[in-house]
Amino acid sequence: MAGLLDDLRKEADKLDRRLTFMEVCGTHTHSVARAGLRRLMPANVRLISGPGCPVCVTPVDYLDRALALAVLPDTVVCTFGDLMRVPSSTVSLEHARAEGARVEIVYSPRDALQMARDNSGLRVVFLAVGFETTVPTIAGALVEAEADEVPNFLLLPGNKTMPEVMKVLVDDPDLEVDGFLLPGHVSVITGWKLFDFLADDFGVSGVVAGFMPTDVVQGVLALVRQAADERPGIGNVYGRVVTADGNRHAREIVDRYFEPSDEIWRGFGTVPGSGLTLRPEFSHRDATQITVDLPEPFEPAGCRCGDVLRGVIDPPECSLFDAGCDPDTPVGACMVSSEGTCAAWYRHERWASEVGS
Repeated sequence: MAGLLDDLRKEADKLDRRLTFMEVCGTHTHSVARAGLRRLMPANVRLISGPGCPVCVTPVDYLDRALALAVLPDTVVCTFGDLMRVPSSTVSLEHARAEGARVEIVYSPRDALQMARDNSGLRVVFLAVGFETTVPTIAGALVEAEADEVPNFLLLPGNKTMPEVMKVLVDDPDLEVDGFLLPGHVSVITGWKLFDFLADDFGVSGVVAGFMPTDVVQGVLALVRQAADERPGIGNVYGRVVTADGNRHAREIVDRYFEPSDEIWRGFGTVPGSGLTLRPEFSHRDATQITVDLPEPFEPAGCRCGDVLRGVIDPPECSLFDAGCDPDTPVGACMVSSEGTCAAWYRHERWASEVGS
């Protein structure tokens, strides 16, 4: 690690400008914070976080719909645990469950499918939230549901894909990003070649990195070297796991059941082509077809989670950070999720002397 940091400083010394690199993976966010890597960077290298937490970018109206479904008769909503405490326009799923709503925590979509098998009189709705990494497991559950004719297993589609939102980031006039630490988990499925558009169309570098502190430093070092050579490209320092083309079989299963859709991201609004919705032939699995009454979407007052997700501010620049918003009493999604940037800063970096140091 020390040798890598020395190499990084030597390469950064060759540059006459400051570089800003963004990671777009919640696991990278916490690796950087936990290891104190932000403070170990050369003075002219800044690390910022982007929309790498799928729970955090899930919009409030999605949660409103999930809550509305959970109070319907003969309906149970199944979700991963991180989503339970995220505020909706009214209350969280956790609070609603305490008041009698049917909400269950599961560890995989197949757990929800099994619940549907075991309870034929219930509609079981799985909250399909996540990036490219989780969609194959959801598609796998659909394969089983169709083959075994389990009619009461449904999804509330909310999955998102990374490329389109990254195009928004590089086009954002409020944000100057010189390169991206590309998400390792996502790249296992997609392959690193999916991100060629960054260099080809925008002249911005990207490097796929693993999640150990040494992996992250290797990724930053590769980005600095590309900047020094003035040759933007897409690199991969996670070759032990990630290949150029990824997992084709997983992508084929996903494509069988899902198609691209316009999707709302917290902090970004609607991003065309950045979501995944069920294909028309599987609309019988789509819980958005169920009619429910929804409130007007309402975001918590003062919360700047959206700005954090866009990389426009670091968490301490939000007036609520550690001043009414913390992991025990979260106001916004970025403090709730285990992959959230605010949660990472609170646990590991809130005593840093300088914001963004």
